[in-house]
Amino acid sequence: MANPPKKKNNSGRGQRDLTVKVKSAKGRKIGSTLWLQRQLNDPYVTKARNEGMRGRAAYKILEIDDKYRFLLPGARVVDLGCAPGGWLQVAVPRINSLGTRKGKAQGRIIGLDLQEVEPIPGTELHVLDFMEDDADLQVKQWLNGPADVVMSDMAASASGHKQTDHLRIMALCEAAAYLAFDVLVEGGTFVAKVLAGGAEGELQGLLKQKFKKVSNVKPPASRSDSSEKFVVAQGFRGNSAT
Repeated sequence: MANPPKKKNNSGRGQRDLTVKVKSAKGRKIGSTLWLQRQLNDPYVTKARNEGMRGRAAYKILEIDDKYRFLLPGARVVDLGCAPGGWLQVAVPRINSLGTRKGKAQGRIIGLDLQEVEPIPGTELHVLDFMEDDADLQVKQWLNGPADVVMSDMAASASGHKQTDHLRIMALCEAAAYLAFDVLVEGGTFVAKVLAGGAEGELQGLLKQKFKKVSNVKPPASRSDSSEKFVVAQGFRGNSAT
């Protein structure tokens, strides 16, 4: 009589290394392979996919708002460089732009980008270069008034040169800040991605003149090996501030 098959020992299964290894495909650069491997093993990527969010970046603004509380019911919000729309998805229920939270004020949110973005219920999406002349006037016209929050997760296209990329992102952030100065209501909030690298000091000084409180935060959803952080400027003093 044949011996019964031996049972597999499953002890310690929870302690196994579950990291997904990605084989290098012919023609694929090592950098692309490492990026793909990182994506496959990123819990925020998995969470975004399971929860129907448009990318892991959604959890950055969620975590930032959990701490600083600026996406409030009734808020009027502008999301610069909004594609693919993860920040918009987080903002919609928090500002009650769909009006589903009874007894709470209904907010409005517009998303601006250089490209068309797939519609998201509760948002108004526009193709606009926010650095164009009179972009601030157009934004206030769409909102029927000033904004309570201007937020930006924009990043310039990577050049592969760290210092150049840093300067490009800081230039975008500075341009976003100047738009915020033109469209924010007194007491408003500006949130934007910056890169640590030494060129952000001038922007920080400008924001401290214009806002009552300026904080820097690296939310848990930001990868630990990334130099990105976010500046949260609250309590806009108005354009009379110098």
